[in-house]
Amino acid sequence: MQFIDKVKIKISSGKGGNGVIAWRREKFVDKGGPAGGDGGNGGSIYLVTDEGLSTLLDFTYRSIFKADNGENGSKKSMHGKSAKDLYIKVPAGTLVKDLKTGNIIADLTEHGQTVLVAKGGRGGRGNIHFCTSQNRAPQYCEPGEPGIERELQLELKLIADVGLLGFPNAGKSTFISRVSAAKPKIADYPFTTLVPNLGVVRKSNGDGYVVADIPGLIEGASDGIGLGHDFLKHVERCRFLLHIVDGTAEKPVENFKIINSELEKYSEKLSNLYQVVAINKIDAMEPAALEKLLKQFKKLKVKPFCISAITGKNLSNLKFELEDKVNTIEKPVSEVNVEEDLDATNNDDGYWSVQKLNKDTYLVDGGRIIRISQVTDSRSSEQIIRFQNIMISMGIMDELKRLGIQNGDTINVGKLELEYWDDEVYK
Repeated sequence: MQFIDKVKIKISSGKGGNGVIAWRREKFVDKGGPAGGDGGNGGSIYLVTDEGLSTLLDFTYRSIFKADNGENGSKKSMHGKSAKDLYIKVPAGTLVKDLKTGNIIADLTEHGQTVLVAKGGRGGRGNIHFCTSQNRAPQYCEPGEPGIERELQLELKLIADVGLLGFPNAGKSTFISRVSAAKPKIADYPFTTLVPNLGVVRKSNGDGYVVADIPGLIEGASDGIGLGHDFLKHVERCRFLLHIVDGTAEKPVENFKIINSELEKYSEKLSNLYQVVAINKIDAMEPAALEKLLKQFKKLKVKPFCISAITGKNLSNLKFELEDKVNTIEKPVSEVNVEEDLDATNNDDGYWSVQKLNKDTYLVDGGRIIRISQVTDSRSSEQIIRFQNIMISMGIMDELKRLGIQNGDTINVGKLELEYWDDEVYK
């Protein structure tokens, strides 16, 4: 399976349905009154973590997500059906960034954790809501709110208890295959592991902990050399590290120092993580060579475990040590600065603009005013007067006056074509 740890997606929540204008027509009901129902709410979009996922690969095949719109209202005071919310599954450890603001808006670390990223538009009210003692037959309704469109970046930082470190071909993949049910690709050449492998190791009490096999680091990895640079971030959330050293390498201790140097260059936090050190491939080492290597590590005040991942020698002792450290070392506290995500619930599209097309024609554009124009009947004087009052309250009329509009000039708003007169309606 290909490992993808950073993707961009586009999301659009559903638009709310429009309210309607309708009247009661039942027999024997005198002056039935308004009966226009409300529109249904549009579907919202949520991100939810799923522990069964370990990559963002699915988003390379589908990167655009749109929730359904709410239904329009109907006659006989019947409300439109609200749309179902859309839940998008992501792996645990996913950071969510708003590409418009650059803010990190969510850090999803626990299974089942859910975050709203785009609220659906509220359904518009039908004319049953506008009936008053002074106006028993309201000739207007509300349009539904728009959905929210956003571009998000999803970045995965794997959630694991133990992070495996070591030079390429140190035996990390073999180790994880022996202690867990993971089946990574294993071969006798460098850079076998091109993607992180996750394995679950069973504890003595029947519970389990997660081990992440990180691709091999080389000198210069923190500067972008080799494979390790892209994957160093995946060990940031580990409780501690298991550093596997190839005992048959030409300079095992030097390799150990290089890895730790790269950790320090990348992040002080990484360099301070607790490490369990294991010398691997002791089955292929002479006893004298192993003794010499242990003395070299002793000078560094490091007491490594001596194992053979391929034969299984001493793996049980190492597993007991790992289990003990998993039980005693707390998970690192997330240092991600998550910003309050106001854009997830901001369905307001009250922006507008006025453009003078020629000496006597003006064009009004904008989300909310266009939506209101779509539910305004130009044949109803009551609806037109209400529409004009809305333009006044929004400041559109003041802008038209500033641009020099004169009596008799034409105002185009969506499907409406209005004639301007400066009388008491505009005061």
